[in-house]
Amino acid sequence: MEHMGFVSLIPPLLAIVLAVLFRNVIISLFVGIFTGLMILSGGNPIAATTGTIRDYLSPQLTDSYNAAVIVLLLFIGGFVSLVEHSGGGAALARRTMHLIDTRVKTQVSAWLGGLIIFFSDMGTPLIVGPVFEKLFDKVKVSREKLAWVLDSTASPVAIMIPFIGWGVYVMGLIREEFQRLGIDASEFTTFVQAIPFQFYAILTVLAVPVVALAGIDFGAMRRADRRVRDTGALSWPESKPLRKLEPQADAGAGESHPMLIWLPLLVLFVTLFGLLVSYGFPFESVPGSDFRVALSTGYLFAAVVLIGLMIRFKVKRLGEIFDTYIAGMQKMVNVVLILVLAWALGSLLGEMGTARYIVELMEGSVPAFIVPAIIFLSAAVMSFATGSSWGTFAIMLPLAIPMALGLDAPMVVSIGAVLSGGIFGDHCSPISDSTILASTGAGCDHIDHVRTQLPYSLTNAAIALVSFVVAGITESGLTVLASVALMLATFAVLSRRQQRQAALAQGH
Repeated sequence: MEHMGFVSLIPPLLAIVLAVLFRNVIISLFVGIFTGLMILSGGNPIAATTGTIRDYLSPQLTDSYNAAVIVLLLFIGGFVSLVEHSGGGAALARRTMHLIDTRVKTQVSAWLGGLIIFFSDMGTPLIVGPVFEKLFDKVKVSREKLAWVLDSTASPVAIMIPFIGWGVYVMGLIREEFQRLGIDASEFTTFVQAIPFQFYAILTVLAVPVVALAGIDFGAMRRADRRVRDTGALSWPESKPLRKLEPQADAGAGESHPMLIWLPLLVLFVTLFGLLVSYGFPFESVPGSDFRVALSTGYLFAAVVLIGLMIRFKVKRLGEIFDTYIAGMQKMVNVVLILVLAWALGSLLGEMGTARYIVELMEGSVPAFIVPAIIFLSAAVMSFATGSSWGTFAIMLPLAIPMALGLDAPMVVSIGAVLSGGIFGDHCSPISDSTILASTGAGCDHIDHVRTQLPYSLTNAAIALVSFVVAGITESGLTVLASVALMLATFAVLSRRQQRQAALAQGH
C-alpha cells in the first residue's frame, strides 16, 4: 500500500491548523505526530505514546547526523549571544558616524549594517536599530523606514547564508527528506543551488538600496517620510512607539571596540576555509560530516577569541561572559525541539504516504511547472498566519520535496519556493517576532511598521510568484535577474504614479 489515503493528510493538516490557532509550533508538531501514531496503532493511546518516543523521537536524537547538527546549533547560539552583547556592532557604527550626513548615506549605511550582522536575524534590529535611530531623525527619514530596513536585512539575509543557524536548520530538513527518498545529492549543494530561487529574499534585500538611491517611496511609507520632512514628527499622534529594548542588548557598548565584530568573524571564516579548502570548498561539494565539524570548530574558535577580546576591553567579567554564552545556547533549545519534531513528522508522513497521496491527487491535473508557485503561496499563507518561518519550513519541506519528486517538478526551485514563501509570510505578519523586533529596534509603532512595509512586501511577493512560474518552466537561476529588473520597473512606476497624484492634489 503506497499511501493511507485521506487519513494520511490528518497529521500535517492538524499540525498546520494548531500552529495557526495557537502559534506554538512545538506543540502543533507533537500533536501531529501523536495523532498519526494513534491512526497507525488503531486508536491505542499507550501504543501511540510509546511509539512516538521509541520509534520517532529517540531515533532522531541518536542519529549521528542529527546529533552533529544539534551540537552545531548550540555552538552557533552561544557565539551569536556573545556578539550581540559585546557592543562591537555599536562601536563599529560609531566609528563611521562622521561619514553619514545625507538621507541616502544614512539609509544605505543602515542597510550595510544589517548585512554585516548577517549571523543573527534577531541581532540585526537590536544592534543596528538603536545605533541608526538618531541618525535617521537627524536627516529626516522616518522611523518606519528604519524599521523596514532592519526587517529587510534580518531574516531575508539570514535565510541565504548556509553556514549560520538558518542554513544549518534548513539543510537538516533537506537531508532528512533526501535520505528518506533515496535522493543522492548533498544538502549543502542543494541549499546553495536554491539561493538564486529565493526570489522574495533577494528582492527584499535589494529593494533597500534601490529605494534609498533612487528616492522611490510609495504607499504609507511615502506619507510617513513626508510627515518627518514637513513636520519633524517622529510618529503619528495616535502611534505608540516600541522604544524599550532588552536591557542586555547594548550591554558594554560604551567600552567596546569594532574589533569585537570583525576579528571573531575573520577567525570563523579562516578556520572554516582552512579546514575545508582541501575538499575544494566553496566550489566543490563537501561531505556533510566534515562540513559540520569544520563549522562547529570555527564557531568555537571564534567564541574563544571573542571571549578574550571582551576580557581585554573589559566589556564584561568572565563569569558574565560564560553566562551569556550558555544563555545563547539555551535559546537554541526551541530550535532543536522544532527540528527534532520536524524530522519525526517527516518520517511519519513518509510511512503514511502523505506526499504520495497528494501527488496522486494532483497528477494529471496540475502541470509540473506550476508546483513551485503553489508551494510558495501555501508556505506564505501558513507563515503569515503563524508568524513563524522556521515552523513553516518544518512542516512544508517534508511535503514539498516528495511532491516535487513525484510530480516531476524542479526540486531546487520548489525548495526555494518553500523558503521564499516562509520569509514573505513571516515578513508581513504582525505576530512575527522579527517584525516586532524591527519595530522595537527602530523605536516606531508596530502597526505603523507593518502598514508601511506591506506595499513593498506585496509588490516583491507578486514578482516572486511570477518568477516561480517562469522558473518552473525554465529551471534557470538567471530568472532572478529578470525578477530584479521587474522590481526596479515596478517600483519606479508606483513612485511616479504617487508623485503625479500628489501634484494633482496640490494643484487642487
